[in-house]
Amino acid sequence: MTFFSGLLEMVLAPLLHRMRAIFPSEISGLVIFMIGLSAGVAGLRSLLGPQAAPLVTAEWSVAAITLATMMVFNVWGSGIARMLCALIGLITGYAVAVLLGLLDAAHYAAIADTPWLAAPDLGGITHTFDITLAAPFAIASIAVAMKAVGTITICQRMNDAEWVRPEMKSVMRGVMADGIATSLAGLVGAFGTNTSTPSAGLAAATGVAARRVAYAAGALFIVLGFLPKIAALLAVMPRSVMVPALMFVVSFIIINGLQVMTSRLLDARRTLVIGLSIVAGVAVEAFPALAASAPRIVAPVRGSSLVFSTLIALTLNLLFRIGVRRTLVTQLEPGKWDLAQIETTFRKQGATWGARVDVINDASWAICQVVEAVAENCWHSGTLKIQTTFDEFNLDVRISYQGELLQFPQQRPTDDEIINSEDGVRRLAGYMLRHISDKASSEMKDGHPLLTFHFDH
Repeated sequence: MTFFSGLLEMVLAPLLHRMRAIFPSEISGLVIFMIGLSAGVAGLRSLLGPQAAPLVTAEWSVAAITLATMMVFNVWGSGIARMLCALIGLITGYAVAVLLGLLDAAHYAAIADTPWLAAPDLGGITHTFDITLAAPFAIASIAVAMKAVGTITICQRMNDAEWVRPEMKSVMRGVMADGIATSLAGLVGAFGTNTSTPSAGLAAATGVAARRVAYAAGALFIVLGFLPKIAALLAVMPRSVMVPALMFVVSFIIINGLQVMTSRLLDARRTLVIGLSIVAGVAVEAFPALAASAPRIVAPVRGSSLVFSTLIALTLNLLFRIGVRRTLVTQLEPGKWDLAQIETTFRKQGATWGARVDVINDASWAICQVVEAVAENCWHSGTLKIQTTFDEFNLDVRISYQGELLQFPQQRPTDDEIINSEDGVRRLAGYMLRHISDKASSEMKDGHPLLTFHFDH
């Protein structure tokens, strides 16, 4: 069944680029946020949950020292100390836990009885396929794919100062690798694999994200697979050390998610998509009985706050796309237009589209400048028409009117040309306006000037 789940993830990976329209940036941010939230809640549940053993004073002390050490080296440290803040915190916490007696004889015996060197045991592997588990494992496959999308998005945003949206080729390769690894795990009788979001959070916290570090970490994990004593040492890590470390890294994950969600203008529709989805995810974490009472086939959905909130978000996003115009047409009459009203209308529509704040700011300012320049130099009569078209990657503005063509010369007209030429002022205005967008052009179409501006989104 694990092998089957990995195959499904591999099939899903190349289809992700077709989901761009229904998986906008704010939902990517939601996925990242819910990954951090669910991980944080899981850690706290191991400390404070109803099934957890009561905390003793020593555990509170160890937890406080572990978290404080990580924060101090991360905030005030520099160089290698800051890069290794999490490791220093873990070692410090482990040492304090030993001094305070949180590791007993059973823990030491488990470590001592484990050999230093051993090959993974591949004996006793059997393979069975249960058709009644196909649907739950398919849903689980979607869940881990969505988690991989979120983790890879964190990495993209962390490594690209000009990040604006998930780069789907990288996402597809990552999800494909995740599916391949899960399928291989199923073949050898191991647990399915998935991306480690806390590791991405740790990279964000320390600022260490070089590819060579990933290669070194991968090689280290391969070596650790043959060193079971090290695994045993990690397996007995006290919860008062493990949970503070988890809280440290999920803080960066949650903030990453919030930043991605708020990078777009949010109207009432998108606010409801994000708000209701977060509430749904929190409900799953707060009321575990919801999953227990669900039918078996949907239990993987109801049992995962990440999957449940993502499905709610995707469903609401598809629903709220109904009635959203992707083209805005504004018509102005000579002497009856108001720049403030034009800007307000355009910003409101930008929020409905969920466009980036900086792009809408640039485009609305550009439209106002063009209208003002055209009204002063070129537009004499009739209606001025502004047609704005938006998709997830482009924002295009087309302005048509009656009058002289406003050209966009490459060279600034000389002072003499501006003063003595009939079109000198118009050419100066055109020269200045050609730089307000990523691409600008002007032409005569059907006897009327047509100005076109393109903004990368």
